[in-house]
Amino acid sequence: MAPNADDLTPARRTASRRRFLAAGLTGGAVLGLGGLLTACGSSDGSAGPGTAKPSGGGSPDQKSVKQGGDDYATVIEKMKGFGTDAAPGVYPRTVRHAMGETVLPAKPVRVVVLDTGELDNVVSLGVQPVGVVHTDGSKTMPSYLKDKAGSPANVGTINSLNLEAIAALKPDLILGSQLRAQDQYAQLSKIAPTVFSLRPGYPWKQNFLLNASTFDLETEAKTQLDAYQAAATAIGARLGDKRPAITPLRFMPGKTRLYAELSFIGTILTDVPLPQPAIERVKELAVEISPEQIDKADADWIFYGVYGSPTSTNQDTVLGGALWKTLGAVKSGQARPVSDETWFLGLGVMAATAVLTDLKGFVAPGS
Repeated sequence: MAPNADDLTPARRTASRRRFLAAGLTGGAVLGLGGLLTACGSSDGSAGPGTAKPSGGGSPDQKSVKQGGDDYATVIEKMKGFGTDAAPGVYPRTVRHAMGETVLPAKPVRVVVLDTGELDNVVSLGVQPVGVVHTDGSKTMPSYLKDKAGSPANVGTINSLNLEAIAALKPDLILGSQLRAQDQYAQLSKIAPTVFSLRPGYPWKQNFLLNASTFDLETEAKTQLDAYQAAATAIGARLGDKRPAITPLRFMPGKTRLYAELSFIGTILTDVPLPQPAIERVKELAVEISPEQIDKADADWIFYGVYGSPTSTNQDTVLGGALWKTLGAVKSGQARPVSDETWFLGLGVMAATAVLTDLKGFVAPGS
């Protein structure tokens, strides 16, 4: 995977690819829709079984999806029409999604997943994929899923899909997102029925329900989401009015991020709820800061992850620096490392539940 499963897009893009960064916000930079955003691609408009056809309400305006801003905060609203009207157990079924409508002739049994969220989703539903992509930072199965995911074949990375390897697996379903792989959608649809969410990240619950609809497992998905929310609410009840402010901090090659409200971890903190410092209370993915601005990360608790090898980031420089040692959370022993693959890369209910377990142990022990 690319440096961040919550906001990356395919690297094999034309020169029209661009970064949406709004400067400013208390000396940081606010990261908008997906950071690196894709150029528009064409979609196969044919409508045979398992092939998407354009849908009047199902496919969003490409330009608005690319630009971030207000559209970034309305993705969940746009997804309300996604899913299926098929009765339980009924196939063929038509699934509405980001690229239109896809007909599934039968319940899928050979699924290829193109992102960490889709991987978490299918494994959560008891489905072992036949093919997966990996991150550029870790070419192995996430450890928290390893015992449940089986032994799927490697079909490339999020930045570089191996279409030949995907086709060789003879899948009957491919799951991904428009933001990640829109340019490959037409080719993927010729291999197998393909269903795309709008984007990974903070709409992870809606993505889970969309993926579940392809397997006729919406009820199971809702049950798991209810259990997750009950666990989040229990942490909040344990804390009562004494709810510490939390900073999710991430070290990445070339950048340091404070994750904000419209991120995977941001949604989990909202569900407890646990507050974040003012700099992070923005309707964006994250705020980027320099090592000299690390004091902006201060909160009651700082939970920090690192993407890939720490030596490829400025983590050691920051954690060994004099400014880091002045932070209140550091002085109180409440700046702790956490698993990057669950806190920032997981993007599904199993990862979210693992994050809640971590939070409970740190901020609400004994509950």
